[in-house]
Amino acid sequence: MLKRFSLIALLIIISTSVLAQYDHPRKKKAETGSRDGRWEGSVILAYQTGLDQSYEGGAELSVNSTVGWGFSFGWNWTERLNLSYRFLSTSPKYSATIVQEDDPDVPGTLNYKMTKTTHQFNVTYNFMQRAFTPFVVAGIGWTKLDSNVPNSPPEIGCWWDPWWGYICFSDWDTYKTSEFTYNLGAGVRWDINTMVYTKASYVREFLKAENGSINLDTAVLELGLMF
Repeated sequence: MLKRFSLIALLIIISTSVLAQYDHPRKKKAETGSRDGRWEGSVILAYQTGLDQSYEGGAELSVNSTVGWGFSFGWNWTERLNLSYRFLSTSPKYSATIVQEDDPDVPGTLNYKMTKTTHQFNVTYNFMQRAFTPFVVAGIGWTKLDSNVPNSPPEIGCWWDPWWGYICFSDWDTYKTSEFTYNLGAGVRWDINTMVYTKASYVREFLKAENGSINLDTAVLELGLMF
């Protein structure tokens, strides 16, 4: 994965050099690149890649790739520097192999759909003060993972409703965790006009749980407004 990030960074540096080299000196800076001191917000379409990992004792986890959604809200401190909050939500299917301590020769398998919600506080550096610019992003936050596997019998409540008659509702606790995360990524931004912009990026999220780590890659496409 470090090789992938190194390659992305190299491509960004090369593209920045090429754009600067071919930019006509008399060409006026595009007004659409004016971000300094402006707020912005976007909606997000995210594609999260899958993973296969092995853990201590023979336990295994296989997570499918999936499409998710999110939103972002930020402030352009300068033309190059952006501070933002990002929320992402995905619900990938997964398969977990569980090894029982008292009977390790007979592992169990779970097939469920997890719920993953991520809150990130990011710093983005734009390489150019123009409408089109490559960028790098880094941030910290926390991620909540819900296995949707019940950890206790369901609680059931019933009552008479004046409109709907006799109603019963069941609820149960599940195995879940909330962990500190950090992320690194790179991408490109295009300010389409003085209000509308779009961004495409590739981000890796690093999550370390009590019994191991989970690192997930996400391709992010944003469409937003500056104001």
